[in-house]
Amino acid sequence: MTQADFLKSPLPAATELPDLDLDGPGRFFNRELSWLGFNWRVLEEAENPRVPLLERLRFLSISAGNLDEFYTVRVAGLRELAHAGNTTPAADGLTPAEQLVLIDEDARRLMAEQQNVLGELRGQMEREGIWIVARPELTEADKTYLARAFLEQVFPVLSPLAIDPAHPFPFIANMGFCLALQLERTRDKKPLQAVLPIPAQVDRFVRLPSGDGEHRFILLEELLLLHIDSLFPGYRAKDHFGFRVLRDSDLEVEEEAEDLVREFEVALKRRRRGEVVRLTVTAGAPRALREIVMRELHVRPGEVIELDGMIGVADTKELVLDARPDLLWPSFTPRVPERVQDHDGNMFRAIAQKDMLLHHPYETFDMVVRFLNQAAQDPDVVAIKQTLYRTSKNSPIVEALCEAAEDGKSVTALVELKARFDEAANIRQSRRLERSGAHVVYGFLDWKTHAKISSVVRREGDKLVTYTHWGTGNYHPITAKIYTDLSFFTCNQALGRDAARIFNYLSGYAQPEGLENLIISPHTLKPGMLQMIEDEMEHARQGRPAQIWLKMNSLIEPDMIDALYRASQAGVQIDCVIRGICGLRPGVKGLSDNIRVKSIVGRFLEHSRIVCFGNGHGLPHGKARVFISSADWMGRNLNRRIETGIEIHNPTVKAQIVSQVMAANLADTAQSWVMEPSGQFTRHAVPEGAFSFNCHRFFMENPSLSGRGSAGAADVPHLTHSD
Repeated sequence: MTQADFLKSPLPAATELPDLDLDGPGRFFNRELSWLGFNWRVLEEAENPRVPLLERLRFLSISAGNLDEFYTVRVAGLRELAHAGNTTPAADGLTPAEQLVLIDEDARRLMAEQQNVLGELRGQMEREGIWIVARPELTEADKTYLARAFLEQVFPVLSPLAIDPAHPFPFIANMGFCLALQLERTRDKKPLQAVLPIPAQVDRFVRLPSGDGEHRFILLEELLLLHIDSLFPGYRAKDHFGFRVLRDSDLEVEEEAEDLVREFEVALKRRRRGEVVRLTVTAGAPRALREIVMRELHVRPGEVIELDGMIGVADTKELVLDARPDLLWPSFTPRVPERVQDHDGNMFRAIAQKDMLLHHPYETFDMVVRFLNQAAQDPDVVAIKQTLYRTSKNSPIVEALCEAAEDGKSVTALVELKARFDEAANIRQSRRLERSGAHVVYGFLDWKTHAKISSVVRREGDKLVTYTHWGTGNYHPITAKIYTDLSFFTCNQALGRDAARIFNYLSGYAQPEGLENLIISPHTLKPGMLQMIEDEMEHARQGRPAQIWLKMNSLIEPDMIDALYRASQAGVQIDCVIRGICGLRPGVKGLSDNIRVKSIVGRFLEHSRIVCFGNGHGLPHGKARVFISSADWMGRNLNRRIETGIEIHNPTVKAQIVSQVMAANLADTAQSWVMEPSGQFTRHAVPEGAFSFNCHRFFMENPSLSGRGSAGAADVPHLTHSD
């Protein structure tokens, strides 16, 4: 049985792989195939009977949305390289063209399985009174209701488009979904081809009148087909098929753009017109009509995927109904830390008492918003500095910064315009901040600023005290409800000075010197981590306990992986919790004998980045070296982004990270998948009716140590929870 409890179970025997060249590219697993493997794990949660029914539907929707983004960014990039004749291999030895072949095979299987899962879920939903009704199943009452709904709610936003010499084939935007129609004029049977774009502004699932306890829906495209005569009077539909377009959505920005904001606004318009990278069509599409669509969209046959089922499975998220709480996760209200309550909600007094680490979403992200709101309203606050990578549409953080600037405080906001798919939102936020009087800077042209830092300078008596917040996730109140991240609040003046140096770097380009408690990419974070891995190897050589714990989203940077391989061979035991992409092959004899890797996929999305070194004492231990970071171990994070790694010295915060957060992740068996040397992941098998430790449930039931009013480092809760 796959053993996922890394905290207590011994290392399994390493696997002999005689065909693997331990010094060649085969020692790495392909990044793109590893990502697809992660999305398979997401999809398999949609089949997990331990997950509530509509949450399983949500996992299906997430899997489909993930795959769309993967194609518009990763596959688009590989496709561009292959078309340009680039044969440079990735770290694992595969060329772009070779990767595209393997991706296509796996993605087609994945999309077919998504349809199978949708079919299974529909059957279970029907037993719960949730129906997706087809046209032949409509009653006369349904048709009467839909006729009115069509005219009032759908017809005004439709644009039926004939295709003939006077009407060229229309532009279909990225993720555009359409019906291709073969029509015939009733009076003389003259043919007409047409395209009917399905508006994204209207819900994909149209609600039908239902009895008590029932929820009935019809797909929007079915509603449109029901009323073709209203859209093309005098014609009848002879044939049709649905198709959906995915386009290259990666942005290319001129390196010497005079005005970065204006350049990004132009680039966002270019994104809409990127080349088509995937065309999905419904099965049985009439050949002639399908060829017209392919020709007009400049799509090769290999870029067409025929689906026997529903196109755009990501839209099933609309059926995750709040009206059926019995089919959702039990409700959960994030905690307000006891320490903040002890100080009547005053964040500055709570932080001044001692450092505080909050674990989101278990502790509410509202504390981060409250920190900035109180700073904006506090007459003793003189300056606020803030990085913004991803924010919500109506961000309360941006609101607080604007309020502070309008009140005369010095406000500096680093807005990262290159946050993929959030560029437009960030441009809007930057304009708003500028109007309020804030200093808005955009960082570097070549590097993204991915670090998560807030700095508040407050006058206290005759001195200035700097309060800082360091995060592993984005300042985004919406995603903070489902992403697990860490928020570290401190008024440690060394970290305050470090924050000031980083902001000066971002606004003035002068590389910071003399950082006291911080390592940063692209300068010192990677060398610092490599040195600490080397230090751990030296502990092993000297016969001392040698251990490393890693937790992050992705581990693919070749230098870091090779360093972990060397450490494994030196006798360092390495346990990794890698949610998504992993290019390291664990448990290979002679290469990674002492390395284990697991992935946790569950109710919340694991997102925090943590690195722990035993420091000659093993783990967990109070003398371990512990870092939280904004960076995954990827080439872009370590070499091409501004990222932070903060060493934790406070004993209570350190105990919380090592003996609570990391220990629970390592001990999880309910949501864990263990990586094999082949790169495949195997779900931990739980016998029917047996107790299985779930780290998410543990965190929901146990408050964070440093946020408690009287807890100390010795007050770590036992790793258990109610069943």
